[in-house]
Amino acid sequence: MKWRLQEGRGEAVYQIGVDDNGMLVGLSEEDLRSSLKTLGRMAEKVGADITILREREVDHDADIPRKIAEVLIRKVPDDQQFLDLRVAVLGNVDSGKSTLLGVLTQGELDNGRGRARLNLFRHLHEIQTGRTSSISFEILGFNSKGEVVNYSESRTAEEICESASKMITFIDLAGHHKYLKTTIFGLTSYCPDFAMLVVSANTGIAGTTREHLGLAMALKVPIFIVVSKVDLCKRETVERTVRQLERILKQPGCNKVPLVVSTADDAVTAAQQFAQSPSITPIFTVSSVSGESLNLLKVFFNIIPPLSNSKEQEELMQQLTEFQVDEIYTVPDVGTVVGGTLYSGICREGEQLVVGPTDSGQFLKLTVCSIQRNRSACRVLRAGQAATLALDTFDRSLLRKGMVMVSPEMNPTICWLFEAEIVLLFHAKTFHKGFQVTVHVGNIRQTATVKAVHGKEELRTGEKAVVCFKFIKHPEYLKVGAKLLFREGATKGIGQFSSIAATELGC
Repeated sequence: MKWRLQEGRGEAVYQIGVDDNGMLVGLSEEDLRSSLKTLGRMAEKVGADITILREREVDHDADIPRKIAEVLIRKVPDDQQFLDLRVAVLGNVDSGKSTLLGVLTQGELDNGRGRARLNLFRHLHEIQTGRTSSISFEILGFNSKGEVVNYSESRTAEEICESASKMITFIDLAGHHKYLKTTIFGLTSYCPDFAMLVVSANTGIAGTTREHLGLAMALKVPIFIVVSKVDLCKRETVERTVRQLERILKQPGCNKVPLVVSTADDAVTAAQQFAQSPSITPIFTVSSVSGESLNLLKVFFNIIPPLSNSKEQEELMQQLTEFQVDEIYTVPDVGTVVGGTLYSGICREGEQLVVGPTDSGQFLKLTVCSIQRNRSACRVLRAGQAATLALDTFDRSLLRKGMVMVSPEMNPTICWLFEAEIVLLFHAKTFHKGFQVTVHVGNIRQTATVKAVHGKEELRTGEKAVVCFKFIKHPEYLKVGAKLLFREGATKGIGQFSSIAATELGC
């Protein structure tokens, strides 16, 4: 059990009454109870709690009814070592993304006029228009018994972190086409584990819905769908929207298997299959006003396992420190603070790092004074975790989004020119030398010029090629093999870096 919990990063699901070959044998009521009691004692020894997910009778020839049970075992957290999953929230404008998150994290239903979303907004114009234009983060916790921990019982994020052993961090992104660059930045830089596509039941697939679905698939982020506002429509309208979604998901470009969730049993199955197979796409139909099916969504979030296992996590932690800078703030009495994700290694308070590249391509020395995760202090930051780092008196004007803070031993290199193997997803005319595009790579967003298209004069929609680009403003820190996404107006494309250079490549 200890090994299984370690492999599942603090979580494991046990099936009782199932043979080694997967045969559903079942146990009598008495045997099942004693098995669960033994499991409970074992869990207690390793500092974990057990929750029965579901019980079911199996058809057997015997006279005594036989049952099987599925049990979730979760470690009680210690010193901020909770399991953290990031979920990016996508969908068209006015599909109810912020309201749904408000209801999940605050624990109170909406009044039908958007009261639940007010706590999520960061700017006055967002409150006035009701439209998200920036990236905001909300947290939903689950304790070791699988119960929801949110702001209805806990007053602060710190309290939620203390009592939760699993944390879902929602990244609320903008739905309006005007803020598409912000949405792409949220998807590429915050490395979400999953994406939740919210579709309004009364408008169906409209506006940026297809575009957001395409972006998540291009970046290979597993996606599940929530149909919101079911209280506004008749049953037939909801079913029509679900059928429309199923049709799109089954198309050759998507090749997904839709799975409509209507019972708690479906939610458990959906969570387990979704993590095992990227082609499974669960579909939920919920209402933020009446609260319909919200409990199924919570069951799904409670059981969904992490994508990476402990071995991959260990390997990343063995590497040198690399922290991506996504946000920069000036906090009174604290000084300069940067927010972002630790890509690899371990970061401790008082650690000496270098940050860059600056406009001249240099890396500057700095010291990490303190670390906060989910608004509560933390001594050590491990690979894959998001946090804010206080840099004391470091000059804020020297920092910008897209920089990296790395260990001095890494001896980081800068890049002006890069070659990438790209696929042009859509372009109205032809893509040729001299064309300018906005390139998104992780937390980097900058305009680059096409210096050369190898082997071809020009590219059209759907064609592949190796293209040489050059950044126009300042150098960046890049790695070979990283995924890139570029856009310009209606032009869109994806690709992968094949080579980078500080000066001229063979372009």
